Amino acid sequence: MTNLLASFINAADPTSPLDIAPVAGRIGAEVRGIALSGDLDGGTIAAIRTALSRHKVLFFRDQTELDDGRHEAFAGLLGEPVAHPTVPVADGSHYLLELDSKEGYAASSWHTDVTFVDAYPAASILRAITIPAAGGDTLWANGASAYEGLPEALKTLVDGLWAVHSNKYDYAAALSIKDAKRAEEYSRVFASTVYETEHPVVRVHPETGERSLLLGHFVKNFVGLNSADSQRLFAILQDHITLPENTVRWRWRAGDVAIWDNRATQHRAIADFGLQRRTLRRATIAGDVPIAIDGRHSRTIKQEVQPVLEAAE
Repeated sequence: MTNLLASFINAADPTSPLDIAPVAGRIGAEVRGIALSGDLDGGTIAAIRTALSRHKVLFFRDQTELDDGRHEAFAGLLGEPVAHPTVPVADGSHYLLELDSKEGYAASSWHTDVTFVDAYPAASILRAITIPAAGGDTLWANGASAYEGLPEALKTLVDGLWAVHSNKYDYAAALSIKDAKRAEEYSRVFASTVYETEHPVVRVHPETGERSLLLGHFVKNFVGLNSADSQRLFAILQDHITLPENTVRWRWRAGDVAIWDNRATQHRAIADFGLQRRTLRRATIAGDVPIAIDGRHSRTIKQEVQPVLEAAE
């Protein structure tokens, strides 16, 4: 196992012009001495992209000057910013998604953003605005090191395996919402259009060529397997992805920014902050349609607008 994962030692690149400090052994690095904005030069943006491919998640402390406008402008330097396909944008922004947990819930199950569509985002840029005094950390997991660490028998199985991803799922469980009515309201917005997409379980990264496991809570079932078998296999593979050795945990401060490669990672918020306020805003960068090891592309198999129903009294 040690030899197999030797390439995933999360060391800083000595040739990078950035001041980078790795955070965990296989994923995550803090970048120091940069004020993020839409005015960064091309060389710095290229170095950030290179570091993102290497470390999978980058953290920038104390970006207190980064308001919504600068956030969107910076995102535009990394690629083409896109809005969420179903959730309305935050007030006053063009495409930022607000994650406001004033009711004490958060996206507390492992996922890759928006995998229910075919060309899901390549990267996400998350900015912390209001952070609890304690709790509310975020975890990320490295799907590439998870794949590399699989036993050969499991690799053989997953190399040709496909999964159906959908945004119609158990929102109460994923968001730790105990109020059934609130979960129904959230579902009405998030699944206003229901998508189902077939993705390879092993995705080939378009820039690095790395193979990584593509799973997360949007997975509905594996192609060719029934629900019961899908659930058992899903649990086995997710356990490999979320091994502590494949993860990094970030303790937020207001003004922090995290950028992650959404093509090679999963993440989850930790809903341990009770009724404290936790507010962040996220920009996402357009991605490409995943390619499997055999060259086949992901495909959307369902896109169905749901009827508008009146909320229950």
